[in-house]
Amino acid sequence: MSSFQHPQLAVPPPLMMSETGSFAHLTLTQRWPAIAQRTIAENDFSPDIITNLESLVRELFEGKVRLLEDDHAADQAEWATYLHPYLNQSWLEVPWFLAEVYFYRRFLEATQYFQPGAWQGLDPFYTQKHIGLITSLEKVRAVSSQIDSLHQSNDRSKPDVAWEAHVVLLLHNALWGNQADLSLKPTVDLVFQSDAGSEQEQTQKTHVLVNDTDKLLEWLAKRGKERSHRVDIVADNAGLELVCDLYLIDWLLAQPTPFTVYLHLKIHPIFVSDATIADVHHTLTALSNDGEESVQNLAERLRNYVAIGRLQLGADPYWVSPLALWQQPQRLYRELSQSDLVILKGDANYRRLLGDCHWSFTTRFEAIVSYFPSSLLALRTVKSEIIAGLQPEQIEPLNQTDPNWLTSGEWGVIQFADLPHLTLQQSAGESSG
Repeated sequence: MSSFQHPQLAVPPPLMMSETGSFAHLTLTQRWPAIAQRTIAENDFSPDIITNLESLVRELFEGKVRLLEDDHAADQAEWATYLHPYLNQSWLEVPWFLAEVYFYRRFLEATQYFQPGAWQGLDPFYTQKHIGLITSLEKVRAVSSQIDSLHQSNDRSKPDVAWEAHVVLLLHNALWGNQADLSLKPTVDLVFQSDAGSEQEQTQKTHVLVNDTDKLLEWLAKRGKERSHRVDIVADNAGLELVCDLYLIDWLLAQPTPFTVYLHLKIHPIFVSDATIADVHHTLTALSNDGEESVQNLAERLRNYVAIGRLQLGADPYWVSPLALWQQPQRLYRELSQSDLVILKGDANYRRLLGDCHWSFTTRFEAIVSYFPSSLLALRTVKSEIIAGLQPEQIEPLNQTDPNWLTSGEWGVIQFADLPHLTLQQSAGESSG
C-alpha cells in the first residue's frame, strides 16, 4: 500500500503494527483476540469454526501472513496482489490498515462466510449489531424528538436561521454517532441533548478539533434549484450512527432543491459494526416497528425514497479492500465524480482518505485530499493515530488535556474541501477495476 504514490504529495510511511505503544500494536495484542472471543460466545458456531477462529488468534502472535484459502470467494486474486509484498512475514511487519482489513477478511474465511453450507452469507457480527441497534432505540427516539422540537420551534420569519439550525444539528448527530463503534466498545453511552445550552452539547462543540460547518453551509446555500443534485454518503457503523445518517439523508431528500442520495455500504461484514445493505434493511424494519410514530414515519419515508430511486444503496468491493482512497478503481472514481458532495463517515474511511500514513498533524487537509473527484466532507470521531488539518497551537494542549485524544473517540472533526471536479485523465487515481 505504501508503494503507491499520492498524485500530488510525497507519501510518509504508513502506520505499522510493530510500533510499540501504538494503538495498532494494542489492536493486535488485545482488541482482535477479544473480538474473536466475544464473537465465539455470541454465536452457535460449529466446532471447526471455533477451531478456525482460535487458530487465527494464535497466528497473530506466532504465525505468518499467508494467502486466502477461500476457494469460493471472488476476491482471492485481489488479495493475492495485496498480500504479495508481505507473504511469510509476521503480522507485526505489516502496515496497520492492511493488517486490519486482512484480519477481518480472514475472520470471514474462518467462519465459512463464502463456503456453500450452513454458514454461507451469515454475518458473524449480527448479534452484536442487533443488540447495538435495539439498545439504542431509546436514543433514537431522543434524536427524533430533538429534530421534531427544533422543527416546531422554528421562527418561520427567519427561514435561513431555521435551515442552518437543522443542518448543524444533523451534522453533529452524524458526527458524534460515529462514537458507536463495536470494534472498540461493546456499548457507547451517547447522549443527544435537545437543550442547546446543555453541558453535553457544549462539551461536544469544544471537542470538534476542526469545524468547517460554515464552509459547508455556504456550499449548500449556493446549490441552485435549476437542476438536481447528488450527494454520496460513505457509511461507517450500523446501529445508532446509521440512524443518525438516515436522519441526515431524510433531511437532504426533503429539501426544495431536488437531491438524490447514494449510500455506500460494505459488501460483506468488516470491522464488526460496519454497515452493509442488509443492515440498512434491518434498521428500517426495526424503526418501522418502533412505538414512536415519528420513528415509524422516518422508516416509511426512506423506504419510499428507495422505491422511487431517490435513495440508492450500493456496495462497491473497494470499501472492503486495504487500498488508500487515491488507489480507488476507475469504476468508483467515475461514480464519485458524478457527485456534487461526498460525505465520508468514520475513522476507517478517514484512514483510507489519508492512506493511513504518518502525515504531520498540521498538514493541510485540502492538500492531502486534492486528488478526490468531488467536494468532500469528512465526519469522524478520532479513534486512531492519524489526523491532518490541525493548527500547531492545538497539539500540546490536547496532549495535556487528554493523552489519549487520538484514540479515545472523544474528539471529532468536520472537515470540508470544496474540490473542483476533474476528469479521469487529470487524476492519478486510475487503477484498474
